[in-house]
Amino acid sequence: MAEVMSEPTEGTVRAEAGAWLEANWNPRLGLVDWRTRLVDSGWGMPGWPTAWHGRGLPAAFDAVVAEEMRRVGAVSVARSGVRSLAAATLLEHGGDFHKHKFLRRILTGEDNWCQLFSEPGSGSDLAGALTRAELKDGRWVINGQKLWTTSAHHADWGLLLARTDSGVPKHQGLSYFVIDMRQSGVEVHQLRQMNGHASFNQVFFTDAEAPAEHLVGKIGGGWAVATTTLMHERRGADGMRLWGAASDLKGPIHDEERAEIATVNEPYKWYPQRAGRVDLVLERAKATGAIADPVVRQEIAKLLTLSKTAEWTARRARAAQALGRPPGPEGSLGKLAASHVARAAARVHTLISGADAMLTGEDGPLDGVIAEILVSVPAVSIAGGTDEIQRNIIAERVLRMPKEPRSDDDRPFRDVPKNTMR
Repeated sequence: MAEVMSEPTEGTVRAEAGAWLEANWNPRLGLVDWRTRLVDSGWGMPGWPTAWHGRGLPAAFDAVVAEEMRRVGAVSVARSGVRSLAAATLLEHGGDFHKHKFLRRILTGEDNWCQLFSEPGSGSDLAGALTRAELKDGRWVINGQKLWTTSAHHADWGLLLARTDSGVPKHQGLSYFVIDMRQSGVEVHQLRQMNGHASFNQVFFTDAEAPAEHLVGKIGGGWAVATTTLMHERRGADGMRLWGAASDLKGPIHDEERAEIATVNEPYKWYPQRAGRVDLVLERAKATGAIADPVVRQEIAKLLTLSKTAEWTARRARAAQALGRPPGPEGSLGKLAASHVARAAARVHTLISGADAMLTGEDGPLDGVIAEILVSVPAVSIAGGTDEIQRNIIAERVLRMPKEPRSDDDRPFRDVPKNTMR
């Protein structure tokens, strides 16, 4: 187990991390073998507790260690996909069992994860989940359906929010579980999107099981755990992070890492189009001659201004994360800003391309990329909590406005009208 250094400074952290990496980095190792060594050293996640694969350092030093990793060309621990959300949630709410069983394999990349929150009947009302978990003979039996679950088709484990008590108000009757996605009671179907991709899945649970110890937190305490997961998700909603960039270094271990990133990031490859592709706007305007139109120029200026302010908001969120601050409403600010940017970019692309923007494939501008932007942008206002949900969070937690009146807060969930199909 790694020991934390006394009164660390940037210089001492850089020197110690660099020395360990120079002595131990071996590109001839397999990816899991190398990550196992890195996890055991604590330098893979230096801000984590020493008891759980870290060095107990302030989060501000993570960037210093990352620089040393890049300097020697070393591969990092696995960070891509829902793994990071699972790790953050289990670190905060999990017991020793969860941390011992799951954290190491998250960091080595041996396990893939998915997030089982949304349902077809509850829309943005996450607390209205109908999927049931009943404790029978010491095991939780799960029945129900989840929807829009990214990566469920190749996940080993899922983060599941399920209802354990319908006789209390809806937020109080939810519990949070880790569930085995490979068992026979879990059925996954990929969903084809209108942009041609198939990133999402619907998941059916028919007497699926979770051991009693796979409950995270307390029975009925699932809402607080789920909120932690969502806050971390929204904090990273400003775009694909550096963990998604594959190294161009040579060698088998780098080939393994590139293959892993390609597999895990496959469901997310259309996300740049979902964000509106602001980076293409000026190039397209110049190439088509639309830059000469004063109305188009004005809309481009508005878009670039909005995009830059959104970038600064995202930087503030990342700076807070680097300082070790818990995720808060700044994630909602960033996510809402990203929605505004994406929609503005879609409008500008339409102004530039005109009716041609509707052409897909080789017939369309940029081989159909512009058309893909137009049909992908609506997703950014839905995934991870709708724009309306983000506005409520900002109003209540940032502006300190009164909460929105509700008719179902104090009623037992079984008595609340449901949006279900007969």
